[in-house]
Amino acid sequence: MKFDRSSGILIHPSSLPGPYGIGDLGPQAYRFVDWLVSTGCKLWQVLPLGPTGYGDSPYQCFSAFAGNPYLISFEALVGDGLLTKEDFTEMPEFNASRVDYGKLIPWKLDLLQKAFSRLSSASKNFHKEFERFSAENASWLDDFALFMSLKEANGGGAWSDWDKSLRKREKSAIEKARLDHAESISRYSFYQFVFFRQWYKLRAYANGKDIKIIGDIPIFIAYDSADAWAHPELFFLDEDSLPTVVAGVPPDYFSTTGQLWGNPLYRWPVHKKSGYSWWLERFRSVLNFVDVVRLDHFRGFAGYYEIPFGQATAEHGQWMTGPGKDFFATVSRQFSGSENGTLPIIAEDLGVITPDVVELRDGFNLPGMKILQFGFVSPSDPFLPHNYVKNCVAYTGTHDNDTAIGWYKSAPQAERKYALRYLNTDGKDFAWDLIRGVWSSVAVYAIAPMQDLLSLGTDARMNFPSRLGGNWEWRMKEEDMSRALAERLREMNELYLR
Repeated sequence: MKFDRSSGILIHPSSLPGPYGIGDLGPQAYRFVDWLVSTGCKLWQVLPLGPTGYGDSPYQCFSAFAGNPYLISFEALVGDGLLTKEDFTEMPEFNASRVDYGKLIPWKLDLLQKAFSRLSSASKNFHKEFERFSAENASWLDDFALFMSLKEANGGGAWSDWDKSLRKREKSAIEKARLDHAESISRYSFYQFVFFRQWYKLRAYANGKDIKIIGDIPIFIAYDSADAWAHPELFFLDEDSLPTVVAGVPPDYFSTTGQLWGNPLYRWPVHKKSGYSWWLERFRSVLNFVDVVRLDHFRGFAGYYEIPFGQATAEHGQWMTGPGKDFFATVSRQFSGSENGTLPIIAEDLGVITPDVVELRDGFNLPGMKILQFGFVSPSDPFLPHNYVKNCVAYTGTHDNDTAIGWYKSAPQAERKYALRYLNTDGKDFAWDLIRGVWSSVAVYAIAPMQDLLSLGTDARMNFPSRLGGNWEWRMKEEDMSRALAERLREMNELYLR
């Protein structure tokens, strides 16, 4: 695809306003698309849309292919005749500014189960769509629905604690499980059908308004996922189904012990032997969801850091060679028609970037990422706009950063002082000073988190990478989609031809 100069907003659907405890794919999502159009922006960037697991993180999902049922719109289910307004009479009192997952999840799952129990009353077309969806997605849906059913039957525990016959997917045990859990398998399949049905309608609406959606592929999958359970041969797992090595990054300036992510690592030679079939299916699935993909931790495709399983920190690991050019040539042949065609991929090339990563990124003409918050160290810093190239995506910050205002209040004094000099400002409207810096750059895409457009502080931060709990909770208010804010952003888009 061709990347055209434009701009957009980063906000996950969970952060949208609405009455049901979490942003969803209902009326407020459509209102956001309309409001986005009024700003002159043409891009909506979201986080991974998969079913969240540990810590409610969209980067630790139970499947690389499934959708998140917590984002399902209840209004749409009322319209389908599967829920009634009376079903919400005992709705908990939710905080409009934060997602309380502990309160939300049991209530929402209870109502989704109620909708499933009324499936027999749905229209014939609804049933036909469900059957077609189940057949077309059987390659991943059958395993995912069984995985979730078994997880439910085992009290939510990780699959490593299941009976050995199920861990090892012995044929007789799997056949028996499909019979024993037929109803819950159908229920989990139903949740996926409803999510996909609602998301496809929302995406079509956005595309019809000339809005492209940027999605996200985390390079690694969660260990406690249908993918690791159903395809153990693709990962470094031992005879007891436990990882032998896991993902992370080594000690650096930001962390003396590194970051121990704990995700299982890929057996790349096995993937190559299959023609990267699992990865191609993953790309195909995500590109059915979105128009452009941000490929998380891109440097891991050139070289990745492996840590022996069981280590308490990431200090004792080693760098290993990734699949590199062969992988992207295969992806390019599949999705662009040639080995060096233009792919709808943004390379998340942050962190320690070595020459082999740059060569891989530029060899396939993939735009990298520039985070302006990172730039105020010296005039030669690659994150400053005067050092940008056109083929990049510039951000004020991302979901892992503090907000612009939060950064300004907590950054080292020397960096704050340089930021004020560079942006020629007194700092009274610092978030919009950063936005102007990014929008006025040569970067083909300019994107800001919604929190920066609203000039919010650290309390509105989406994620603290080093903190357990309390992440992924921020929500905007309905009045935040104001006409005044839209006009201000439209002026910026018109001024800088975005």
